[in-house]
Amino acid sequence: MNRIDRRAPLSGPAEIEYLDGDFKIKRPGAYVVCAATGAHVPIEELRYWNVDRQEAYAGPEAKMLRLKQLGEI
Repeated sequence: MNRIDRRAPLSGPAEIEYLDGDFKIKRPGAYVVCAATGAHVPIEELRYWNVDRQEAYAGPEAKMLRLKQLGEI
């Protein structure tokens, strides 16, 4: 995109396929929803997810909270 190309900024949730060490955007959006807290995580800040569950997390604390919610720790 250049200065002349004026696309509307993305809004709404993205649909993501979580992979090992990476993710693939299936439907563009501005954020994903944290599975533990419900917080909106901007795509550019997404660092934590679970490949098996296909869930995103807002951060390491949210991931630990989700494990507790599921009774895994």
